[in-house]
Amino acid sequence: MTEQLEQMRKLTPAEIRAAIRRGAWRGPTAGLAAGFVQANLVVLPAAAGGDFRQFCAHNPAPCPVLAELPPGDPRVPAWLARDADIRWDIPRYRLYRNGRMEVELDDLGDVWRDDLAAFLLGCSFGFDGALQAEGLPVRHIEQGRNVPMFCSNWSCVPVGRFQGSLVVTYRPMPADLVEHASTVSAAYTLLHGSPVHVGDPSVLGIADLHQPDWGDAVDAAPGDVPMFWACGVTPQAVALQGGVELMITHAPGHMFVADLPIVALTHRHSAGGDHDR
Repeated sequence: MTEQLEQMRKLTPAEIRAAIRRGAWRGPTAGLAAGFVQANLVVLPAAAGGDFRQFCAHNPAPCPVLAELPPGDPRVPAWLARDADIRWDIPRYRLYRNGRMEVELDDLGDVWRDDLAAFLLGCSFGFDGALQAEGLPVRHIEQGRNVPMFCSNWSCVPVGRFQGSLVVTYRPMPADLVEHASTVSAAYTLLHGSPVHVGDPSVLGIADLHQPDWGDAVDAAPGDVPMFWACGVTPQAVALQGGVELMITHAPGHMFVADLPIVALTHRHSAGGDHDR
């Protein structure tokens, strides 16, 4: 683990966003701000927002909507994070156009438009802190790595051009702690909730756990069992496979870090649209 990562893990969410905004941190956010919500980002032309909203409703495990921002407005709702702007406060972004990843960006200042609408989706990095608080090992955090992500052979429910494969995150867990880990994560349905599969990775079409499609490979300990959760990188697989005209996202593992404690989500039953900005 690098010294800079150790220092980043000591910062508050607001301090992390400030470091990102001034360009001092461009790495993954796994293991940062333990106990606080992190979010995936999807930005689309407003005209495509209705179909994407329906895609999320039909695929809530990979795409739990925390907040939907009005067209042209990059400000994050205050209940989620104070003084935050999705154009600057994520370490790295990706721009997809017509079924291919066109470019990675440090910020969205040059590409933001008034007709763009943003969605913030819950991320499993949030419940990683809950797992750790229960004494459960989280191998990618222990090893100072980004979480491994795999494009599975399970299909999402399609809505228009939004169609493609479910992406999953992989966390190896000691066999005697699998049930506990499942129970802990299940409390956070807006952070992907329960695992979608436990055990044989070939059921998901994964041939080699040491060759993730995104993120870093992690080292499992003897006796660990593979556990897989739905992942908010799924829309990026959909952008590639469905040939979506334009989608801007976070780079996999480089999340928006919010001020909201994860415990608040165990009592929250709706997305952020019902709350004041």
